[in-house]
Amino acid sequence: MVQLVGSLRKELHDTLSTCKVLVVGAGGIGCELLKNLVLTGFKNIEVIDLDTIDVSNLNRQFLFQKKHVGKSKAQVAKESVLQFCPTVNITAYHDSIMNPDYNVEFFRNFMLVMNALDNRAARNHVNRMCLAADIPLIESGTAGYLGQVTVIKKGLTECYECQPKPTQKTFPGCTIRNTPSEPIHCIVWAKYLFNQLFGEEDADQEVSPDTADPEAAWNPEDTAARATASENDGDIKRVSTKDWARSTGYDAVKLFHKLFKDDIMYLLTMDKLWKTRKAPTPLVWQHVWDNGNPPPQELSAGSGLKDQQVLGVWGLCQLFQHSVETLRSQLQEMGEGAELVWDKDDPPAMDFVTAAANLRMHIFSMNTKSRFDVKSMAGNIIPAIATTNAVIAGLIVLEGLKILSGELESCRTVSDKRPCTQQFFSFLSIEDFSDMIVHISFIA
Repeated sequence: MVQLVGSLRKELHDTLSTCKVLVVGAGGIGCELLKNLVLTGFKNIEVIDLDTIDVSNLNRQFLFQKKHVGKSKAQVAKESVLQFCPTVNITAYHDSIMNPDYNVEFFRNFMLVMNALDNRAARNHVNRMCLAADIPLIESGTAGYLGQVTVIKKGLTECYECQPKPTQKTFPGCTIRNTPSEPIHCIVWAKYLFNQLFGEEDADQEVSPDTADPEAAWNPEDTAARATASENDGDIKRVSTKDWARSTGYDAVKLFHKLFKDDIMYLLTMDKLWKTRKAPTPLVWQHVWDNGNPPPQELSAGSGLKDQQVLGVWGLCQLFQHSVETLRSQLQEMGEGAELVWDKDDPPAMDFVTAAANLRMHIFSMNTKSRFDVKSMAGNIIPAIATTNAVIAGLIVLEGLKILSGELESCRTVSDKRPCTQQFFSFLSIEDFSDMIVHISFIA
């Protein structure tokens, strides 16, 4: 570890030694930020984070090692920083910043607050606390190759909530239920299906065909068409999906036939939907099973990482059956009236969504996806990139130095649709970049 010696003005150097700063978040940006702060000369730092360390953090959150898995991010970050800068005074809180203990008076203890958060609720809370305490806040965030840094000061700048933030994209119910055209539509449908079968039912997340689809203009009194669609199961589609599933004992084959044969045949009776679209093709369990052996890639364990393999229909049927049986066993173990909560990190739940979504993609003539791709979309996962975090952490410290130098008017908002590395150079002057090389320290 080396520290590049720079030419900080004595007044600024003294300020860094005496001022107290708060870092909210000790994850991807937080680890880089803590390192930059202590090696720049900040001596009094408090850091707060609610999370514990997961294996998936280790590829970019360099203050953590495998032996730290399961421990507090804030506490381990403190211990790691003290190993290469033992003179710094760090206080770590394994807690939520939204805890009432961290009130306005708590925030008034600091000259500067730096956000390294990953959720909007906490960002909103810190924004309001800093406005109430009249403390400068440096807000930041990354999304893959994109990133932003914004300085917020009461009476001088917009606050975090002044501009509306984009909401998560939603899809019309009739598209999800009747006419999916993209893999994400099938993945959303599969998540709805999980809740309908194993979790908390929601009328807004129905998965059966939508006969009220205005585009279909289908006549619900056409009983002959309904009979053709499903000779024996006409009433199944009109009752609770969970009640029907329970009545079958969560029989995987019966579930398969309802979801991927009967419901699809039911959709085909809405012929107006298919005048300009390719019609779906129902799947029959026995036909899939009778078609012989699975393709060689579905038998080979050495054809790449398991999560990155794209299974064929035979493999998806197996995965569907196995996941249904596993989830049924979990419900039975939990007792009468139990409900499961979908979690992208729960293997049986993820297997179920992967299988159901891909089977529906196949039916609607889409290219199927690997488990890895389905997990990314189902969990709304945005890739976290170490270099983006490092650039953003450096910019945070640059803006912090300006604030502590009394140069709030020279602070900039770095935010654009271009990758943050490009933003970094387009927003920084040569003087700024030289200052960063001098003042920000790096691991060597």
